[in-house]
Amino acid sequence: MRDIVFTRMSGWIPNVIREDGELKLSLGAGADANHEPRTFTFSIGEPHLAVIQEDLPRHLLLWSAVLPLCEAAGTRGRLDENAAVALLDPILLSPPSDVDALFRRIRWDRSRLIAHGADIELLERGQVCAAMGAATETSHGKRAQEYHANRRRAERGTVLGPLDAAVLRYTGQYLHGATIPKRTPEAVDPALLPEVMRVIATAEQACAGMRIGRDPRRGKRATDKHAWDRMATAVDAAVRRAHPELVDDAVRTVSFLMCSEATERTRSTPEEDDEETAGDHAAFGEGARKTILSFTDDKGAEKKWLHGGPRTAAAEFWEFVGDRSAGDNEVFTIEDEEMGEGIQLHFYADSIARITTVHKGEGGGSDPEYRVEYSLVDGISGYRKLVSTFVRGGCAALAQHGPWISDNAEFERARRQRDAK
Repeated sequence: MRDIVFTRMSGWIPNVIREDGELKLSLGAGADANHEPRTFTFSIGEPHLAVIQEDLPRHLLLWSAVLPLCEAAGTRGRLDENAAVALLDPILLSPPSDVDALFRRIRWDRSRLIAHGADIELLERGQVCAAMGAATETSHGKRAQEYHANRRRAERGTVLGPLDAAVLRYTGQYLHGATIPKRTPEAVDPALLPEVMRVIATAEQACAGMRIGRDPRRGKRATDKHAWDRMATAVDAAVRRAHPELVDDAVRTVSFLMCSEATERTRSTPEEDDEETAGDHAAFGEGARKTILSFTDDKGAEKKWLHGGPRTAAAEFWEFVGDRSAGDNEVFTIEDEEMGEGIQLHFYADSIARITTVHKGEGGGSDPEYRVEYSLVDGISGYRKLVSTFVRGGCAALAQHGPWISDNAEFERARRQRDAK
């Protein structure tokens, strides 16, 4: 038989229950192996109940001290009830100086007290009883989160000024630097908002015209890491130059915001052929354009593209890559069987081969003869340019994007030299 004897407005603050005639403190803490919340109980006396009912600060201090014991119990262990009972008299019935001394010796949950209104400065000076003078039953979790965020920054030697904090609040990264940034002007002190907007304007001007394209080598939603780094570098340099007083955290959150927004713009638009990356397509002539192409990967998958369809060959090819590319599938080929030429992309090596038929096989049993030439590629933007060029002008149009190396050993030396840089 279990009856609730005393409970506070907040359901998380420990309750006092009577179980089989015995008074016990009951609290929820941690989770079991199935991620369900665990409930712990231990015996208390009538004098303890009286203090718990009348003295919110002492009640909260007891909770803070018991929580580490619950954490030690893990997902299935038992609460050390002897250790919990041993906390009752020193916390609930002792003078403040003794309580302060106890909290200098034991583990306790600081964030719980801060969430319930504890004075942070007094807590850090070890005056826990005085710190709880303005304690509230209502929990303000964000207050504890801000405290821990500032402590983490202090451990790294970072101290935020008013503008730094305002910039971080604007991007929503004041509490958690790993969250995707967004624009939240309502979170900023109105007096500081104009200055924050000047910082944002500096960043926007620095990356105007820049974009972060897709990188289908890493999946359908992946974006170009090199382009991200270029944009971040440009924004960082401009913001540091215009606002040298900002700390690194504030500068990084602004560049993160610009890059994240550019990435989202890319992901929200369909994959299309980036015509301008390959130069003036008129130079290749309309007759050079491909009409039928075959796309294949290293696993034997194949897809055909026909001229006159709703999408360009490059767009269809990169969608094929995005669907099929994986750690064990990094070689993709585009072939024009009618012209006897193609290109093979080696994503694992940042290289490409152009393949042309020198001599077709004949009925007498002779094998066809191919010329294979290799070139190094600079990231996904380089691949996109080469694919677009091949689609519009074939292998001949790729000559300007060399050097092309026919000797395999010579090419491997060039690749090793590049990778060693």
